[in-house]
Amino acid sequence: MARRRLLTEDQWVRLLAVPDDERAMVRHYTLSRDDLDIVTLRRTAHTRLGCAILLCYLHHPGRIPGPDERPPIALLAFVARQVGAKPDDFIAYSRRDQNRREQVAAIMARTGHRAFDRTLFRDLAAWLTSKAQIARDPIILATTLIDEFRRRRILIPSAAILELMLHQARGRAERILHRALVDGVDQRTTDALDRLLTLQADTETTMLAWLRRVPAAPTARNMLAVIERLSALKELGIDRSLRARVPEVAFERLAAEGLRMTPQHLQDLATSRRRAVLTATAIRLEMDLTDVTLSMFDKLIGSLARKAERRTAENTLRSVRDTQTQLRVLLTACKAVIGAREAGADPYEAVDQGVGWFRFMKCVTDSEALAKPEIADLRTEMLGRYATVRAFAPTLLNRFSFLGSPSVTPLLRALDTIRVVYAAGRRTLPEKPPTGFIRRSWRPFVIKKEGIDRKAYEICALSELRDRLRAGDVWVEGSRQYRDFESCLMPRPTFDILHEEGALPVAVPRNADGHLAERGAELDRIAAEVAGLAEKGLLEDVDLSDGELRITPIRDTTPPEAEELGRRAYDLMPRVKITDLLLEVDGWTDFSGCFTHQRSGRPADDRAATLTAVLADGINLGLSRMAEACRGASMRQLAWMHDWHIRYDTYMVALARIIDTHRALPLAAVWGDGSTSSSDGQFYRAGGRGEAVGDVNAHHGNEPGIAFYTHISDQYGPFHTKVIAATASEAPHVIDGLLHHQSGLDIEEHYTDTGGASDHVFGLCALLGFRFAPRIRDLKDRRLYLLPGREAPDILRPLVGGTIDIEHLTANWTELLRLATSIRSGTATASAMLRRLSAYPRQNGLALALRELGRVERTAFTLQWLRDPALRRRANAGLNKGEARNALARAIFFNRLGEMRDRSFENQVFRASGLNLLLSAIILWNTRYLEAAFAELASQGHGVTPELMRHVAPLGWEHIGLTGDYVWGAEPLPEAGLRPLRRLQSLLAA
Repeated sequence: MARRRLLTEDQWVRLLAVPDDERAMVRHYTLSRDDLDIVTLRRTAHTRLGCAILLCYLHHPGRIPGPDERPPIALLAFVARQVGAKPDDFIAYSRRDQNRREQVAAIMARTGHRAFDRTLFRDLAAWLTSKAQIARDPIILATTLIDEFRRRRILIPSAAILELMLHQARGRAERILHRALVDGVDQRTTDALDRLLTLQADTETTMLAWLRRVPAAPTARNMLAVIERLSALKELGIDRSLRARVPEVAFERLAAEGLRMTPQHLQDLATSRRRAVLTATAIRLEMDLTDVTLSMFDKLIGSLARKAERRTAENTLRSVRDTQTQLRVLLTACKAVIGAREAGADPYEAVDQGVGWFRFMKCVTDSEALAKPEIADLRTEMLGRYATVRAFAPTLLNRFSFLGSPSVTPLLRALDTIRVVYAAGRRTLPEKPPTGFIRRSWRPFVIKKEGIDRKAYEICALSELRDRLRAGDVWVEGSRQYRDFESCLMPRPTFDILHEEGALPVAVPRNADGHLAERGAELDRIAAEVAGLAEKGLLEDVDLSDGELRITPIRDTTPPEAEELGRRAYDLMPRVKITDLLLEVDGWTDFSGCFTHQRSGRPADDRAATLTAVLADGINLGLSRMAEACRGASMRQLAWMHDWHIRYDTYMVALARIIDTHRALPLAAVWGDGSTSSSDGQFYRAGGRGEAVGDVNAHHGNEPGIAFYTHISDQYGPFHTKVIAATASEAPHVIDGLLHHQSGLDIEEHYTDTGGASDHVFGLCALLGFRFAPRIRDLKDRRLYLLPGREAPDILRPLVGGTIDIEHLTANWTELLRLATSIRSGTATASAMLRRLSAYPRQNGLALALRELGRVERTAFTLQWLRDPALRRRANAGLNKGEARNALARAIFFNRLGEMRDRSFENQVFRASGLNLLLSAIILWNTRYLEAAFAELASQGHGVTPELMRHVAPLGWEHIGLTGDYVWGAEPLPEAGLRPLRRLQSLLAA
C-alpha cells in the first residue's frame, strides 16, 4: 500500500528551491576567497560562471542542478558580477553537459562534498529518529534534515528519498517511545491498562470513557465524583515515574492522542502502541483529575466566602432597617416617658398607652438581638454552611497528602488532626489541637472560653488551606497547577550558570545597586521637571495647586472629515458572506494549513471542513448546529476535524499568520508601527450547562460568566486571547500575551485600564523590558514612593506615601532575576507566578521585593504621566481600539444569545480562539478593501490623507453576512486582486 505523503510537491519545491531575493543571495551566494580560487582556474567566462553556479548550488540548497535546469536570472546576474562574466554566458556553458559533470567531480573533491548513498541513508535516518521523538511536524523535520545534509556536505537526494527518510524516522521514533514506556512493566500494569478499555459492570461505558467524562460544576457532589475517578485510577497502580522515560513533549503528545481517541479506535491499535498511549493517558488523567479536584475545592471555599459576604451584607442591610423600626418604637416610648414625667403622670401608663407594653417589651428583646456584634460577620455565615464543607472534607483530606514549607507546618498538623478525627468518627477535637495557623480575625470564632469550636476550626483550616494552595507554599504531588513554588522556577544550577556568564534574558543589570542608582537619578530628574512645570501652571490638563491631584480626562474626538471619509469608504466595500470572506483571507494567507493533524502534522485535506469547524467556534454556534446550517459537512466530519486538527496551538499559529500578513499592509502602518498594544477583558454571560461553571462578578451584575482577555496591537491586530474567570484579576494575565504570542510583533509599550495595573506587574514589566502605561482611574490615591535619603519637591510632597525598602530589594535581587528569567524562558507563566505571589502572606520576601521594585517603576510612570500628555493620549487611543474591537466581537459571537454554554475549559478556549481568529480575518479583509476604497476616493478627488485615514478603523461589519446558511464557494473568488468595489459593481451591472 502506498504511503501517504507527509509533504506536498509544492512544499518540497519550496524547501529545495534556489532563493532569488537580494538578501538571501547575499547570504548564500557571496563567493568566498576559496570559492574564487576554484573559479579562477577556469579560463573562459562561461566556464567560470558555470563553475560558480555549481558552487552556489552546493552551498544552498545543497544539491547539483539538473542538466536542463536554468538558474534564476537574479542569481545569474549576482554571480556573474563576481566572476567577471555575463548572465548570458551560462547558455554557452549549459550546451556541454560533459563539462558540467567533470566540474562537479572536481568541485566536490575540492570542497569535501559527498554523494548520498545507502550507508548515509541509514546514518541520517538514525540521526533524524532522535529528533522525531520530540518534533513531529513534517516541515520542521524536513527542514532539520536538509540543514544536516548541508552541514555534513552531503548532496541532497530527491524529494522522494527525503520523504522516505521522514517516514522511517517518524515510525522508528514512535516505536522507540512506545517501547520505552511499556517495556519491562509487570503483568499487573498491563492488565490494568487493558481494564481501561473494558466495559464497566452494568454499563455500556468503558472505564476510560468514564474517567474522561468529568463533571465540571464546582459542587460537593461533583468533587466526590472526581475523587472517585481519581481513586479508581490510583487503584490501577500505574507508576507515575514511567513518565520520565520519554521526553516531556513526546509524553504530552501520546497523552493528547489517548484523550482524543475513542475506546474503539484504541482497541484497534497495535499492542505496544496501545499500551504506551494508555500509559501516558492514565498518568495525564491522574494529574488532570488532581488539578480538577483541587480547583473545585478552591472554588467551593471561595463560593462559600462570597455567599457569606453577600448574606452578611444582606443581614446588615436588614439589621439597619430593623434597627430603624425598633428605634422608632423606642423613640415613641421615650417621648411618652418624658411627657409623663413633665406632666406628673404615670410613665408606665404612658408607655402602655403610647406604644403598648407588650410591643415595648418585644422591641427591647429584638434590639438585644440586633446589638450582637457577630450578626454582621461573614465568618458567622460561613459557619452556617458547615454542612456543605462536611460533605466533601473527609474524602478530600483522606485522598490527598498535602506538603508544604516550614512556615505552614501548623496548618499541615491541623489538617492531619482533622483527618484523624474524621477517620475515627469522633465528635470532638483533641484537647490541644494545633492553633498556630489561626489568623487573628478567626480566633474569636475558633478559640472560645469553653474550648475549641470544631466547626470553626475546620472551616478556618480549610480556608487557610485554599489560600496556601494558591500561594504555592502548600502543594500536592502529582499536580501541575498546585505544585511547590520552587519547582515552577528555572532550576537553580541552570540559572546560576546563566547568571555567571551574563546571559540572563532580562532588561536590568545583574547588580541591584547600579540599577537603583540609575532609577533614583531618573526619579529626581523627572520629579524636578514636574514640580517646575506645576509651579508655573504648565502641566497640561493637570492641577496640583492645593496638594490634591486632578487630571482632566482626555476626550478623543474624530474629525468630521474623518467620519465622512469612513462612511464613504465603507459605502464602497463589497458585500460579502462570512464564508466567502474566510475563503478569500485563506487564499491570501493559507491559515487553514496551520491546522495540522495531531499525529501526522499534515494539514487537513478538506479545507472547507476545517473552516467550518473554525467558524462554528468563532460564531458560538457549535458543531451540531453548524452541521445543520452548513451543507456538505456532517456532524461526524466536523467532530473528527475538531478533535484532530483544531487545537489551541494550531489556533495560535493560524492567528500569527493572519496578524503578520495584516501588519505588512501599508494601511496598517498608518494606524501604528506595531510597537504598542493594549489589553482588556470582555465579559460573556454563562448560560445553559455553562452556567454551573461560571463565576459571578458584581461589576457585571448577578449573572455568572467568564471573560476573554485579549491583547490588540496599535494596528488593530488582536494577537493574543485567553479565557479567565470572571472574578479573576486581569493584572496577572497582562504579561502572558506580550510574551506568548507567535506573531512577529515586537511590543515595547503596553496599556491597560485600572484592572490590569498592580505594583507586581509594574515590577515584572521592568525586569522583562516592557514599558507599562496603564490608564489608572484612581491615580490620585496611588501614593508615590521615594528612594531612601531623597525628598520630593514641596508641591509633590502630599502625593508621597513612603520610601522604598532598598535593603530588602537588594537582598532579593537575584531571586527577582531568576523569576524574570523563568518567565522569559517559558519555564513558568507570568500569570501563574503573579497569582501565587499576590496570594502569599506579607512576610514572603520575593513578593515584597517585586512590590518594592514595582513601586519604583510606578512612581516613575506616574511622574511621566503627569508630565507627558502625549503618553496619556497614546494610552487612551490604544485602549479605545480595544473597546472598539469588543463591539465587533459581540456582533460575531451572536449565537446562543452570545452566552458561553460550554462547561469544559478546553471548549471555552476553543470559542475564544475561534472568535479571535474570525476577528483577525475580518480586520485583514477590511484593511485590504479599505486601501482599495481610499485609492478610489482619492482618484475621485476626495481628500484622503494619512491623518484622516488614521481615524477609520477596520472594524466595520455591516457589509458582512454573518447569519444564514453557511455555504462554501457559492460565489467565485476573484482570480487576481480584490473584488470590485460596491459602486463599481453597480456600474458594471448597468
